[in-house]
Amino acid sequence: MRITVVGLGKIGLPLAVQFAGLGHHVVGADIDDRVVGAVKDARPPFPGEPGLAQRLARVVGSGALDATPDTAAAVFDSDAVVIVVPLFVDAQGTPRFDAIDAATEAVGHGLRPGTLVTYETTLPVGTTRNRFGAHLERVSGLRPGADFFLAFSPERVSSGRVFGDLARYPKLVGGVDEASTRRAVAFYEAVLEFDERPDLAQRNGVWDLGSAEAAELAKLAETTYRDVNIGLANQFALHADRLGVDFQRVIEGCNSQPFSHLHRPGIAVGGHCIPVYPWLYLTGDPDATVVRAARAANAAMPEHAVARLAESYGDLAGATVVVLGACYRGGVKETAFSGVFAIVEALGRRGARVLVQDPLYGPGELEALGLDAYAGGCVDAAVVHTDHPEYRTLSRHELPGVQVVLDGRGVLDPPRWSGAVLIGLGRGGAVAVP
Repeated sequence: MRITVVGLGKIGLPLAVQFAGLGHHVVGADIDDRVVGAVKDARPPFPGEPGLAQRLARVVGSGALDATPDTAAAVFDSDAVVIVVPLFVDAQGTPRFDAIDAATEAVGHGLRPGTLVTYETTLPVGTTRNRFGAHLERVSGLRPGADFFLAFSPERVSSGRVFGDLARYPKLVGGVDEASTRRAVAFYEAVLEFDERPDLAQRNGVWDLGSAEAAELAKLAETTYRDVNIGLANQFALHADRLGVDFQRVIEGCNSQPFSHLHRPGIAVGGHCIPVYPWLYLTGDPDATVVRAARAANAAMPEHAVARLAESYGDLAGATVVVLGACYRGGVKETAFSGVFAIVEALGRRGARVLVQDPLYGPGELEALGLDAYAGGCVDAAVVHTDHPEYRTLSRHELPGVQVVLDGRGVLDPPRWSGAVLIGLGRGGAVAVP
């Protein structure tokens, strides 16, 4: 097949490489000339995706993958178009469609009869049919479900393990009509390969969910479930601290039977997905009180954590506090919706001098994010925000003078912090390490 992938970001580029690796001719379209140039030169435009550099070099070298800034021209020569352009939300959680609307416009200008168009960007339910279907029809003059095929298939992968996730998880698909669904199922069966999964209720592969709306809801449901579960775990953890109970042991006990799936509590919920997609769900179901309450509970965790630190340390005015980790997730160089910003603000409101350290970011990169970098020296307190593996062997000697440490991710090794007060969320309160 001839395929265009629109959006060569951390998900779109690995998808394009995956498709090309199975013998299809793929063109990646992106409005960023630097990204297009990097792909043409077989250079990953972003770091940290295992296997991407080698696979990219192979498919570019063979001529199976090319890149262009001209989306319409690429679409005109394609049998299938996959759109993976970000949908942003503002500070109030309202979707901002500017980027993906512009991509849809460009696709419409190149659309021909018989082409399959699938969206993989997470969307509010009904967007594929009502917003983008109408937009494509208006621009191209072609009717979705009659002149071209239109479907939704959510991306279900995470940065740092995209290729593994593509094989491990079923590909969920739904079209705006039966013909679109059939075409989308056939397309993904031709461009993906799946692991054997005896644990699944049906064979791993492409799963027809029946409609675009069902596929859209599936992505919002599985990610919103995680936010709600984390919110519940965070409230349990805060209560456990008041009781003097180690909630981690409670989780292990509860999850020993198959009807409990408690998630881990933590200092913040960050990334492109979990703190964002509940808002997309709420655009279609604004009365979902459980979803809204969980989002509020998780958004409040950085403030709760800083308050816990202040309870043990005392007045933070004038104190030097280092926040360990800017990334929203350990091992992933990304700060989208990272809790580090809320933690720094909460500490700053208490008058602390706040510094940030992250093994994946240099001092200049942290400064560019508006964060003051820690370059060593004495500190009064520390907050672990990110579960980087490097922090598992961190000790008090590497933070001279530190008196109180709040471990927001449960990654520190307590014996290494002898002489300091160690606080863990849901760990039963502050403990002076002998």
